[in-house]
Amino acid sequence: MTRREARVRAPQLRGRGWLNTGGNALTLADLRGKIVLLDFWTFCCVNCLHVLDELRPLEEKFSDVLVVIGVHSPKFEHEKDEAAVAAAVERYGVAHPVLDDPELITWQNYAARAWPTLAVVDPEGYLVASMAGEGHAEGLDRLLTELVDEHERKGTLHRGDGPYVAPPAPETALRFPGKAIVLPAARRGATEDTLLVSDSANHSLVELGTDGETVLHRIGVGQRGRLDSPAQFNEPQGLCLLPANVASIAGYDVVVADTVNHLLRGVKLSDGTVTTVAGTGRQWRGTLDYHAHDARAVDLSSPWDVAWYDGKVVIAMAGTHTLWWFDPVKRTAGCYAGTTVEALKDGALADTWLAQPSGLSVSPDGRRLWLADAETSALRYVEDGVLHTAVGQGLFDFGHVDGPAAGALFQHPLGVAALADGTVAVADTYNGALRLYDPVSGTVSTLATDLSEPSDVLVVADELVVVESAAHRLTRPVVGGLSVSGSRLRVERPVTDLAPGPVELRIVFEPAPGQKLDETYGPSTRLDVSASPTGLLLDGAGVHTDLHRELVLAEGSGVLQVVAQAATCDAEAENPACHLTRQDWGVPIRVIEGGATRLALVLRGLD
Repeated sequence: MTRREARVRAPQLRGRGWLNTGGNALTLADLRGKIVLLDFWTFCCVNCLHVLDELRPLEEKFSDVLVVIGVHSPKFEHEKDEAAVAAAVERYGVAHPVLDDPELITWQNYAARAWPTLAVVDPEGYLVASMAGEGHAEGLDRLLTELVDEHERKGTLHRGDGPYVAPPAPETALRFPGKAIVLPAARRGATEDTLLVSDSANHSLVELGTDGETVLHRIGVGQRGRLDSPAQFNEPQGLCLLPANVASIAGYDVVVADTVNHLLRGVKLSDGTVTTVAGTGRQWRGTLDYHAHDARAVDLSSPWDVAWYDGKVVIAMAGTHTLWWFDPVKRTAGCYAGTTVEALKDGALADTWLAQPSGLSVSPDGRRLWLADAETSALRYVEDGVLHTAVGQGLFDFGHVDGPAAGALFQHPLGVAALADGTVAVADTYNGALRLYDPVSGTVSTLATDLSEPSDVLVVADELVVVESAAHRLTRPVVGGLSVSGSRLRVERPVTDLAPGPVELRIVFEPAPGQKLDETYGPSTRLDVSASPTGLLLDGAGVHTDLHRELVLAEGSGVLQVVAQAATCDAEAENPACHLTRQDWGVPIRVIEGGATRLALVLRGLD
């Protein structure tokens, strides 16, 4: 991680208000003597959630010298809502002060261009480093250690407690539940069906009566962790009941997407036994392939939902913008759809683009796998090896609009349920609504509104039940024939103006100290470039090994998708370790006469 050589005063912190400070507003002057780490995040972004977890060990290790401040910088309209920000801070266990910056004032003052972005301010108030993306924890550890040593020698470091004030503890049975499934009585040797709910912020699973309120049983001790016994989870989400014949061979009945642990867990209903069935616990940061892997030896990345389809468990792998599969009998896993490019493109599964898929449901005839693609605010489906989009227009177009599917809009949906009559119910999370898509008429309608961040929907005894996550409950909304002409919204991010015709793209790679590019097993770098819409990029698309490329652009606007990676090894160590650095950029561009003819992006090496 490279420190800035020039001494630049850090801009002041400005926004609407503060959370986790006991009502106090903070200034950089108040924090003089502390190292300040600014985390520019937004709660829809799975990469931002990864960073929250990467920072927890640093906050503990440097607790008396480091102040982490989350700068909440919204993408979606719902994320500008003050109550929604406060709920997200609690939901994700954010244990540091948060500046609510709905107008992106501080974001712009620090020249942030992507979610997440980190900035480090030294004890004297100077900006010493900034970086985009995730995976910087080890480099930050080294930088913080250097700053502690330097400023202790100078006498400018002040040890002691920080400004964080914990909010009051909640008192509800469920806390930000994520997903739910029906447990048929016959599968449990019981007389009545029950519901199994992922109680995400309580890091456990809860079995409820079909009234959605009576707590029958809890699985998990309720603390973040990954032990099988006593059972621990870390913000679990999706649940999948295996077919009985498969469960009898696998030795468990339910597959759980243990999201923040980057694991799949198996639960045996007869005794509540929990087993880790897929994942290493490490977050995936490799090169994508479509091979079968030993399920316990492969890295996963924020699995958000799971469903039985096509003879296997399909996983909504939100952290890599892909779908994966898991075979509980063969105990293997691999990629099912997607390229890791975060955007919207249909077609053959291996060539598609997705954006944080978060909800799955299989049609009653088993032919279609429906999915809620959250970051493109889209409803999509897989059929006969091809991915299609039913509703949705892209990463930056969203809203609440009913009518013909071509013009209808959602806002960050997280849940979906394929119904017996062929229609599809959608938990339209950031619109606080339950929506319905009819494939026959090709239209979208609104069934219910005023729901609090609905994250899943299911059918219980012929009634629709909604997981109303931010209200900490399951509800049976009164559904009716609402019609919403609604609002059409678009994310307005700072746009890079580029010239039509030839444009030079250069990725500047800065290896971590003590490392060098490693070409032992072939080229050490890789660059993948694409665009949405695809017609924006006339030449220069595809994968090559050089980090420098000439693009040819057509006039228009859209998003340039750039994925770069570099393989390095320790330069002088006796037993050198290997490292892989990878960064994805979605750069909003406008191609107009007079635009720039060069675009440079920085890829910083990881330890």
